[in-house]
Amino acid sequence: MATNKVLSFFVYSVAVLLFLTLQPFTAFSENASSNDPPSESTKAYFSSSTTNLDWGDQRDFKNAERGLIAIPENKSIVAENGQLVWVFKDYQSLKRQPAPETVHPILWRQTQLNAATGLFKVTDRIFQVRGFDLANMTIIESNTGIIIIDPLTSIESARAALSLYSKSRGEKPVRAVIYSHNHMDHFGGVAGVVSKGQVSSGQVKIFAPLNFEKEAISENLLAGNAMLRRTIWYSGIPLPRSPYGTVDAGLGPGVANGMRSYIAPTDIIESQMETHVIDGFPIEFYLASNTEAPSEMIMFYPEEEVLNVSEVAVHTVHNLLTPRGTKVRDSLEWVKVLNVLLHEYAPRADIMIAQHHWPTWGKENIAKHLQNQRDFYKFAHDRSLHLANQGYNKEEIGEMLSLPSSLAKEWTLQDYYGTLGSAGKAVFQFYLGWYDGNPSKLQQLSESKSAGKYVDYMGGSGAILKKAKADLDAGNYQWVVQVLQHVIFAEPDNQSARNLAANAFIQLGYQQTSATWRNLYLSAAYELRNGIMEIPVSASGNVFIEELTPKNILDYAGISMDSKLVGQLNLTANVTFADLEQTYSVTVENGVLSYIDEDAENADLTISADKNTFARLFGHQLTLVDGVEYGLIQVEGDTVGLKRLLDSITVFSPNFSLISP
Repeated sequence: MATNKVLSFFVYSVAVLLFLTLQPFTAFSENASSNDPPSESTKAYFSSSTTNLDWGDQRDFKNAERGLIAIPENKSIVAENGQLVWVFKDYQSLKRQPAPETVHPILWRQTQLNAATGLFKVTDRIFQVRGFDLANMTIIESNTGIIIIDPLTSIESARAALSLYSKSRGEKPVRAVIYSHNHMDHFGGVAGVVSKGQVSSGQVKIFAPLNFEKEAISENLLAGNAMLRRTIWYSGIPLPRSPYGTVDAGLGPGVANGMRSYIAPTDIIESQMETHVIDGFPIEFYLASNTEAPSEMIMFYPEEEVLNVSEVAVHTVHNLLTPRGTKVRDSLEWVKVLNVLLHEYAPRADIMIAQHHWPTWGKENIAKHLQNQRDFYKFAHDRSLHLANQGYNKEEIGEMLSLPSSLAKEWTLQDYYGTLGSAGKAVFQFYLGWYDGNPSKLQQLSESKSAGKYVDYMGGSGAILKKAKADLDAGNYQWVVQVLQHVIFAEPDNQSARNLAANAFIQLGYQQTSATWRNLYLSAAYELRNGIMEIPVSASGNVFIEELTPKNILDYAGISMDSKLVGQLNLTANVTFADLEQTYSVTVENGVLSYIDEDAENADLTISADKNTFARLFGHQLTLVDGVEYGLIQVEGDTVGLKRLLDSITVFSPNFSLISP
């Protein structure tokens, strides 16, 4: 099929969603760590940062275990081709283990909780499969079958989760699937629970929130390659699964490494609040757009008195701006949605579930959890702007933020995933942008241009390394990595500087309560010591290729076009997507590719092909000559100009450095 021959740039762009999985890269991970011990400063840091919490509070562990019906029979999930998809964590064993000396005790507690695995009964009609992926699969028993909410990331993990349910509850036909929001870990495994034929024939409906398809595609296409590179670090792909490497994902134990899929929704929730009766089961949908995801919704199940908050209020602090790179999230809008949940839905709910982590039982506990979540984001929003309005910049705000003691003691508000400091910086950026008002920063020299001058001003790399070693010994790790960054950019091959910085990054990684921040620091150390780990394109390919519109393809072609290579080309083409019977007038002028959806009267050329052929052509998977020869492409007019355009298209690779020039 043509869809199996997708172009590299789309594959890379969508591969950004295949994050937090380590198994396909085990060959890269064997020497990823030299098992650095924790320093005395790190040990002291652990002791000083855990004192305000009630370590005797076991409610989360009881809730994580409550309702367990069945556990997986096997220790892993393996794909048909033999690829290891998932390894189940041994919850009972992990629960008894004290925190390793290289893992922050607060992060270790979350790691233990996220390891709770199996099929769990929430009510007589609502069940959850947890521990098979980053997210939970929620299963509702409707009148004649089941409704599946969020079919995980991969086909194999979704199929295994449904199988565990079926063995305990009996096989039942899937009547509907619900995507809670537009992140891949909540829909990528859909083909493991239903087929496209079942959906297209009307046997199964798929419900999704407003703008789901737009956001699912666009978030992972236009800046996808850059996001992929950062995701590799964010997810700890180069790292071993060990106390010296990655231990958890904060939101869950990790993401399954299997085949991804996508089936377009059939029913979109468009109004702020809608009630649908799906196979006899009523669900109240409430849109939570532009909170944790640009397209998201929560659900209330009135007959069961269960509130499903999707990913809006899980058992951790979330990101307002993810380190992997997305649009800044609107913290004030998030607060408003949480307020609705607190005042309108919590009084009606006896149980609250989410698509990550474990449930909360009891109206009082539900209200307390929602209030804490609301107050965290409101505090981050208000305090950050309070400081910004007094002239503090985003770095200063990030350093100055600290929660009130009443919030700081709450287990659900710890930095397992996002962090309070980064939330403050995100609020600043959301309102004020990258420029902090200091004109010296309007046109700052790039690191590559400024590093040499910094090194020269500071007396040369030898003098810097001597002082940095003293700071390393004193536990001043953040300063060490900051100052050595100048040496590394001035002298990329200075392995002594790279090793010293790596040593500091290792200790910074150990000190993190955030799983993703730990991965970022330890991945930086890995690449400083070992060089860039080249990431192969995932074999799962581009799950969105059939859903991409011609405008998606043309938008990305404009990004991929190198304006320097295209030079002063002036070209107007009528581009017809023959299979869709859609024609666009595409113009290349002033180094920019633009288009409108109509024919140009005096076009320099006309070109016609189906959508997937255009994708392959722009991705250098098919030459113009071969396309014409095989009858896949019809062209009339300025083929010289067309070839010049095609030659200027860049196929992006994520194998670039983040830590050196």
